Amino acid sequence: MTPMNEEKANRSTSAGTTNSVSVGTLHRQTAPLSNSVVGIAPKFVPTLSEDDAVVQARLLKALADPTRLRILSLLSRHEGEVCVFEIVESFTLEQPTISHHLRILRDAGLVDCRKKGLWAYYYVRREALTRAGDVIEGLA
Repeated sequence: MTPMNEEKANRSTSAGTTNSVSVGTLHRQTAPLSNSVVGIAPKFVPTLSEDDAVVQARLLKALADPTRLRILSLLSRHEGEVCVFEIVESFTLEQPTISHHLRILRDAGLVDCRKKGLWAYYYVRREALTRAGDVIEGLA
């Protein structure tokens, strides 16, 4: 006499294109191995490529933090470059935390810096802020 699980496993191997999973006494059919059907186009296609979505998400994530928005506000108010020391002085956060936020803003392309001796001077990249506005407007 064949145990029940082996009998179910034997039936599932003859099923053909679908997979089946046997767990204990639970037997369930899974979807076919291939998700695409030849000759049928999807009804909806995103206009944004996956790579563009990653870049835009990084930009929007950088803007989605209160401290980073305050840093951008501070830098925008001062048209020129602001020393990192002056940025740290304007917040109740420690220097490593401010540097972390500045790095995220820099990686997103929202700010850039220029080294002068021991200090770094940060400034807003206006074209990146315009791009962020365009991203948000494109979603509306």
